[in-house]
Amino acid sequence: MSRDWEERPDLVGERLGGAALYCNDEFFAPKENLVRPEAPIFDPDRYTERGKWMDGWETRRRREPGHDWCILRLGTPGTLEGVVIDTRHFKGNYPEAARLSGCYLEGVPDRAALEAAPWHEVLPKTPLEGDTQNRFDVTCPYGFTHVRLEIFPDGGVARLRAYGRPLPGVPAGRTNLAAVECGALVEEASDMFFSSRHNLLLPGPPTHMGDGWETRRRRGPGNDWVVVRLAAPGRVEEIVVDTTHFKGNAPGACALSGRREAGPWQPLLERTALQPHTVHRFADLAEHDLVDTVRLDIYPDGGVARLRILGTVPDPLRRGLGVERLDRLPPEAAEAAFLQCCGSRRWAEAMAARRPFGTEEALLTTAEAIWRDLEVEDWLEAFAAHPRIGERRAAQTTGETAARWSRQEQAGAAAAAPAVLEALAEMNRRYEEKFGFVFLIFATGKRAEEMLDAARERLEHDRETELRIAAAEQMKITKRRLEKWLDR
Repeated sequence: MSRDWEERPDLVGERLGGAALYCNDEFFAPKENLVRPEAPIFDPDRYTERGKWMDGWETRRRREPGHDWCILRLGTPGTLEGVVIDTRHFKGNYPEAARLSGCYLEGVPDRAALEAAPWHEVLPKTPLEGDTQNRFDVTCPYGFTHVRLEIFPDGGVARLRAYGRPLPGVPAGRTNLAAVECGALVEEASDMFFSSRHNLLLPGPPTHMGDGWETRRRRGPGNDWVVVRLAAPGRVEEIVVDTTHFKGNAPGACALSGRREAGPWQPLLERTALQPHTVHRFADLAEHDLVDTVRLDIYPDGGVARLRILGTVPDPLRRGLGVERLDRLPPEAAEAAFLQCCGSRRWAEAMAARRPFGTEEALLTTAEAIWRDLEVEDWLEAFAAHPRIGERRAAQTTGETAARWSRQEQAGAAAAAPAVLEALAEMNRRYEEKFGFVFLIFATGKRAEEMLDAARERLEHDRETELRIAAAEQMKITKRRLEKWLDR
């Protein structure tokens, strides 16, 4: 029996970019089979030099305590709503139980980093049935980049499906608003007799005719259609309708309309002829407001391989998606994100605990309120995470992202004349000697000479006054970095 979450993308599937990275054993069958899109098959007469060929991941028979595991990368980070642990064709060699966990690690972590990561249980140790698509609802609220499948004690699993919602976020500038990896979803279709509507939004080019959306032959009046919820409200600039591989069954024509928040449909592209096996680009679109949903009509029926909706999202709406992404991170990942913005651990921990924020305004207001209530020791910890003006390395580091932002913020100092840099170095020394902490200033957009003048002026203050000024400068930097994080 299908579940509603099976209408979501399979986040671990290789069609979305998922991959099986590491496992402790794959003696009989390789881990890569777990994420293949096609259903597993059984060949009764096929054997390898290691034994029976099986279309899945299968470990050797365990003769010592313990259990087997496999770590997989999601094609796009997301929150899981349901999983399928598919043991089809594994009848006398399936695991008796399984557990699934998730973690969030950005970049390209190696095996050691993944094994040491904090893992959050998504599915507790649960009995499995053999030769069955074992379906499980999951309710873990966090977004993950990786999952770990543990099987007890050993055996074979044909496929792993991890259905859910991608973490929201679209890049600045022109982008594909219908990208499934950013959260777009085909909500409805009039028909999908031959192939699924969800293929329309998959990344990459289609591989064959079955890798698209195709309806049955229409014998009566009317036409077929799909409704797509975009990754974010935006203004559409170009539409791409790809009929590649549909040579004798492409639609004769198409039209596209859009709307926002269930309002009236606005025509974006009037009924326009289509060609078989062709990538069509339409940029001459009707004037329209922001849309968050589009409807593609095809006339009268047929197949479309891919649909791309190219456009832009206003910055405030993009940052709103960033807030939602931040709200869905695991606690330790949220703390790491906040530490990139401010080097006080107590501040980062308090911010992670205060989620969800819901809006950018609530995020920034909370950031300032928590900062204001911290102790002086917490302020000093944050100050120490900044390099001296004109230098590149801080006394304590909070990661490469924070270091890169510091270099960007101090661009004015980097271009200064040698004499100015020498004066800054001397002023830094005198400032730290008097106050006991680094000279801190919101450096974005400032020339080195401006920062030097500010340091000279502030050197006349007493320590209590200067602490308050430095704390205010830190909050300006923190807010700007939070905006940068939301803009990523």
